[in-house]
Amino acid sequence: MTLSATLIEQFVTDGFVKLEEAFSREIASACRDILWRDLKLSPDHQEEWTQPVIRLGMYADTPFRTAASSPLLSEALDQLVGAGRWIAPQALGAMVVRFPVGKPWDDGWHIDASFPPPDESLSPDYFKWRVNVASRGRAMLMLFLFSDCGADDAPTRVRVGSHLPMAQQLMRHGEAGISLTDLAAEGFESSADCDIALATGGAGTVWLLHPFTVHAAQAHRGTEPRFLAQPGLVPKAMAGHHLSPVERAIQLGLGQ
Repeated sequence: MTLSATLIEQFVTDGFVKLEEAFSREIASACRDILWRDLKLSPDHQEEWTQPVIRLGMYADTPFRTAASSPLLSEALDQLVGAGRWIAPQALGAMVVRFPVGKPWDDGWHIDASFPPPDESLSPDYFKWRVNVASRGRAMLMLFLFSDCGADDAPTRVRVGSHLPMAQQLMRHGEAGISLTDLAAEGFESSADCDIALATGGAGTVWLLHPFTVHAAQAHRGTEPRFLAQPGLVPKAMAGHHLSPVERAIQLGLGQ
């Protein structure tokens, strides 16, 4: 299988695993070409890069679907989430392009929300979306690198093992969960002492993060823009299944 038993246990305790060469550099390049087109910018005209970060939506073009359907990635998700327990993405997003220009506005520590508030029609604001201890609506956070990303190229910062205290924090809010706004107000001090890993890698790398793993952006100090997609993985409920590594990690955090 793609992941050894050691790597699976590392995911349970650390909250992430790195898949190198999950898809080809040629596919990554084709994805970048499409994103450059929609950015209306050029890789050859650095004077046009005036914003530290630009976000784009979902993409279902062939190169993105090819990256999302990587056999290596599918095998890893089967191992961590469970075979038949996740819905294969038909598109990739949201796209985050970071440029070596200034300080970003979105570099705070956080986890991602996964389901809408009780009355979604009244709250289109994503910061009112919620997350609960069962990770309703999200089985994984995935970081697709479409460009080479070294330590200076604004790699996502990841707090190692932060998903464990986050499980305890979310447990206090029960099934209803908590909104991103309220979670930010509570803060993420419980993981402040965690070691930091950087989501670096060559184009074609995919990082798989536990849904509760605390992470943050940072300023770009390199020379070439960094292209990344950060889609969630939608779970599929199945009766009578064994606990997946994602679920075991939550139980570990809760001391069960």
